Amino acid sequence: MAKVVALYKQPKDKEKFDEHYFNVHGPITAKIPGLREMKVTRFTKNVMAGGEPDLYLMCEMIYDSMEDLKSGMKSDEGKASGKDLMGFAGDLVTLMIGEEVE
Repeated sequence: MAKVVALYKQPKDKEKFDEHYFNVHGPITAKIPGLREMKVTRFTKNVMAGGEPDLYLMCEMIYDSMEDLKSGMKSDEGKASGKDLMGFAGDLVTLMIGEEVE
């Protein structure tokens, strides 16, 4: 299993971010061929330091294989997702690719 993990810093305007993320970006991303599952987590507390965490949101995009992930990213839908991401959250997001360890 392979994943793309997107980590988002705290946005200045959370309402505006959420509106775009859940109503525009999420639906675009969900159409990527080969995407098996998309899990979104909102962080609520920094356990070690207390208070609001530095990170706001995490999205895990899960594929059956690294080949499926690469193919999905190269698709028109994958390119549209990337273009949209850079347009609304390019300064907030860190993207990582990984493989599940058994």
